[in-house]
This record gives sequence, C-alpha cells and structure tokens, in this order.
Amino acid sequence: MQGTSDADKRKLLSVLAHGSIFLSGLIISVGIPIALLFVSDDSVVKENAKEAINFHFNVWLYGIILIPLSFITFGLAGGIWWLAHWGLTLWAIAHCLGDPDQPFRYPFIFRLL
Repeated sequence: MQGTSDADKRKLLSVLAHGSIFLSGLIISVGIPIALLFVSDDSVVKENAKEAINFHFNVWLYGIILIPLSFITFGLAGGIWWLAHWGLTLWAIAHCLGDPDQPFRYPFIFRLL
C-alpha cells in the first residue's frame, strides 16, 4: 500500500511542477517548482522540478522574442509561442501521469539547471 501512496505523491508533485507554467504570467509561478526542488526528497520529483524551472526560463525568453514579432506577423509568432507553451506543458503532464517513475525532458529547450 505504501508504494501506491508514493506513486500518487510523485504524480501529484510532478504534475504540480509542470502545471505551474499555466500561471507563467505571474513571476511567482516559477516559485512552485523551486519550492518542490528544495522540499521534496524524491529524485524524480526533483528532476521534474528542475526541468519545469528550465522550461519557465525558456517560455519567458521565447515570449520576449516572439511577442513583439507577433505585431509584424499579424499574431502568427505569438500563436506559435502559445501553442508550443501549452502543448509541451500538456505533454509533460500526460507523461508524468502515465509514467511517474521517469522524469520528463522537454525537447528544444536550453537547460540552465
């Protein structure tokens, strides 16, 4: 019974780390995975938290670049950024729910941590 509880806790914390990007308009959203990185003892949760922090930085960087370009491209650049931002996050959440024993790695991002 303990194994099921640990797996559920791992799923919840991993989904929380990746799902915090939905609050990316708030700078505080990156605080959720940072807190999980320091509070959790689970190595998979820590890896997911690091990956979520890296993804936050990438979303902000690409947003700074693509949002001004959306004025030139009539919203196309901003739309692509939005789809990638939400699509990759949903993929990460689905992965964490489906395979909680393996951390998710976002493709095509810069990793600072």
